[in-house]
Amino acid sequence: MQAVVITGLAQGIGREVARLLARSKGPVAGFDIDADGVESLTKEFEAAGCDHLLTTLDITDRPGIAKFRDAVLAKFGRVEAVVSNVGVDCFGPFEELDLDKALKWMEINFIGTAAIFQAFLPSMREHRSGKLVALSSMLGQLPFPFDSIYSASKYAIEGLAATLRIEVEPFGVKVALIEPAQVSTTFAAKRTPPQEGSPYRERATRFIERDKILVRQGLAPTQVAATIVRVINSKNPNFFNEITLRDRIFMSLLRVLPYKLRDAILVRHMGIKV
Repeated sequence: MQAVVITGLAQGIGREVARLLARSKGPVAGFDIDADGVESLTKEFEAAGCDHLLTTLDITDRPGIAKFRDAVLAKFGRVEAVVSNVGVDCFGPFEELDLDKALKWMEINFIGTAAIFQAFLPSMREHRSGKLVALSSMLGQLPFPFDSIYSASKYAIEGLAATLRIEVEPFGVKVALIEPAQVSTTFAAKRTPPQEGSPYRERATRFIERDKILVRQGLAPTQVAATIVRVINSKNPNFFNEITLRDRIFMSLLRVLPYKLRDAILVRHMGIKV
């Protein structure tokens, strides 16, 4: 197996993907802003005898990404797949969001995906082989209230992947989206209701409480990781990749349901009906 690049591999889904690849003795390269997480994963790889190149890096550091790419290609020659997994939560009523922070969130969630794909695409094109795998979300098809910027970032990733797929297909490069529903991680654990006096406070609080329940009942990171590894190992992966049969059926319905009915189902499901 050739090397696989993973962004955001210090915790959660990215870490589980890296572990699965390490068990098959495939070379793993990647980075995360979490230095402690990178260090502990490095120790795991060293103990397992997995060839690796891990570093601490911010996804918004464009020169740093270029240096990382050069180091990866110098060490491994080429990469089999790039998995874009970096993301941050962006919760809050849109009216009350700080748009300077929103711009930063989009830089991390969307431009981060574009940056890591653009960095490794020339090598893949030259070798006429490779896979670009983007971690999207159910929210890339079904926008959640109070998650406007996060949903927008996932819609942007899906649009990027859809256009990129057509551009790079003649060069043997495949593009795939991973679209999990709620995953049982600490990703959204720091959500807080709007301040006292906000007209959105009561509904947003109900949303947070309902989402906590769904996250506890959600997918394990290992389930999502297993799907990502299957995509990496597939000769011709599907473009849309949900995790469970229930999710595949649900997402298929979303793409054909009238938007008013879809919205009504979402509002009822999340417990925020007025």
